[in-house]
Amino acid sequence: MALLDNNKDVIPLNSIAELLTAKVRTLKMYEDKGLFPPKNEVKKLYSINDVKMISFVHYLASVHKINANGIKYIIEMLNNNMDEKNREEFLTLVEEKMEKLSGVDVTDVEVM
Repeated sequence: MALLDNNKDVIPLNSIAELLTAKVRTLKMYEDKGLFPPKNEVKKLYSINDVKMISFVHYLASVHKINANGIKYIIEMLNNNMDEKNREEFLTLVEEKMEKLSGVDVTDVEVM
């Protein structure tokens, strides 16, 4: 039995914003544009696996300046053409690359 359940929704958006050194308003904008995994709860909580995807979305928008439609297309390609294992490996590689970036390299995106 694993000690961590990476799919359990326990992390609020404001904590994710703090982890990513992003503004909550920016993450809410991504959420409103449908770039995050869908949640049905009133108080939206996210899992560790969701945080990986959210950080990928933030990376694409803030570092590569990709707009919402481009990000949706990339996510759709990942979901339709990669199995879960390969998608997780890909997101881990992206996460490692993001760790090498300094906060100066990432700018918060206000309007997409």
